[in-house]
Amino acid sequence: METIVQKYLRDIGRRGGRKSRRTLSSESARQMVRVREARRAYRDFHATCFWSFDPDYVVTGADIPWIVKHLQAHGARAGWEKAAQLCR
Repeated sequence: METIVQKYLRDIGRRGGRKSRRTLSSESARQMVRVREARRAYRDFHATCFWSFDPDYVVTGADIPWIVKHLQAHGARAGWEKAAQLCR
């Protein structure tokens, strides 16, 4: 490749890398992890705790207390442990 083309690609790559970086607060990152873990718990414990609900339901941040309540009520020891993780 010619050096002019290499320089051009290097410059636009560097500029794209700077623009695509976003800042994410630590609280937002923690909330995203909690939602991801709640979704995983909903899938993993669906047969025991959430059998009467839609299996394709998409859990949101507002649903986490509901997920915790059902895990504690119907999830046995594994459900209690997962609920404790979600409450951190």
